[in-house]
Amino acid sequence: MTAPKKLFIKTYGCQMNVYDSERMAEALGGQGYEQTATAEDADMILLNTCHIREKAAEKVYSELGRYKGLKADKPDLKIGVAGCVAQAEGQEIMRRQPMVDLVVGPQSYHRLPEMEARVSQGDKALDTDFPEEDKFERLKSRPKAARGPTAFLTVQEGCDKFCAFCVVPYTRGAEVSRPAARILDEARDLVERGVREITLLGQNVNAYHGAGPDGSDYTLARLIWDLDKVDGLERIRFTTSHPNDMTDDLIEAHGTCAKLMPYLHLPVQSGSDRILKRMNRSHTAESYLALIERIRAARPDILMSGDFIVGFPEETEADFQATLDLIEAVEYGYAYSFKYSARPGTPAAERAEVDAAEADDRLQRLQALITRQQRDIQQSMVGRTVNVLFEKPGRFEGQMVGKSDYLHAVHVTDATLSAGQIAPVRIVEAGANSLAGVLA
Repeated sequence: MTAPKKLFIKTYGCQMNVYDSERMAEALGGQGYEQTATAEDADMILLNTCHIREKAAEKVYSELGRYKGLKADKPDLKIGVAGCVAQAEGQEIMRRQPMVDLVVGPQSYHRLPEMEARVSQGDKALDTDFPEEDKFERLKSRPKAARGPTAFLTVQEGCDKFCAFCVVPYTRGAEVSRPAARILDEARDLVERGVREITLLGQNVNAYHGAGPDGSDYTLARLIWDLDKVDGLERIRFTTSHPNDMTDDLIEAHGTCAKLMPYLHLPVQSGSDRILKRMNRSHTAESYLALIERIRAARPDILMSGDFIVGFPEETEADFQATLDLIEAVEYGYAYSFKYSARPGTPAAERAEVDAAEADDRLQRLQALITRQQRDIQQSMVGRTVNVLFEKPGRFEGQMVGKSDYLHAVHVTDATLSAGQIAPVRIVEAGANSLAGVLA
């Protein structure tokens, strides 16, 4: 029998890229590849890239440079670049790094088997199209291997919002939602293989409007209620949402759907209405706070998470103080915060930037506030009993680690626990990044 070829995938960025990497590995599995943990063992190296962070493309080129020696020692080694940097840079990647054999955008990775076959014949392969065919339908045949207790499931891609700082509409394209029936089939398949919690993914997931089984348009809330009926699926989450698409039925679902976890990531980016308008966010600080109030009325114990950009062009100290005021009002359990960095081709890239030292200072002050809120919320969990889905062994003997309903990392030392088990845990200690508990 022919020995399997080895595939090494390095994944950058968001949860959707994690999901995409799984699907790319499955697509190449039909070409005789199985995954390996190290680039040195690989017959093919694939970088699944993200274009959100600062200097994303340069980091990819730097990573590619590390593989020159491997390519020299193993001339048949195939090297590919996938994802959003691939979409943005295209042919430029091959020009700057001639050792790259294939470049594939995030909407074309279902074509990887054909591209790999062309590379095996000595050609280069480039595909950054936005094809009409459904890549998920092309890749719906999954190997029936066992899975861990949690999984991502992409339900929506692309974005029509065109925020002034964001490249997603240009790299992922317009909003597209998968049909509900196909999502439900994939969810049942995941559950059959051991998954107990599914996180629904989308660049703008709560704008989901896929075709329902009856031909009508589904909202995300309707999809969640159908997933609620899937036997064996115990938990549902979704990310990332836009405030303008938090519909009434989705807010209601947070209060009435037992499987929908009490955690919501709802980015606001700034607390200044002037900056929000310059960002093209289409909401105000007041409307966002009113939305938070409605969500908490439906689910009082919900834990909120958010995103913040500090030092956006033209941001003043007063604008920044408005952001701090909003954070104080909301009280976030988690937040992701970044100093603004320009993305070529976006409207904000043409504007004068805030002084770098001032932006650094603002970021430190914002992160100090977020850290205090996060620790206060984690400390408030001590003495409470929460349900924990255990995922894997911890660092110490007999220890298992999992996530609470609120997405807190929780570790318990108890030899009776196993991965995939959901158990009530009384929290006894709060650390900087996790909680310690005992079985209740």
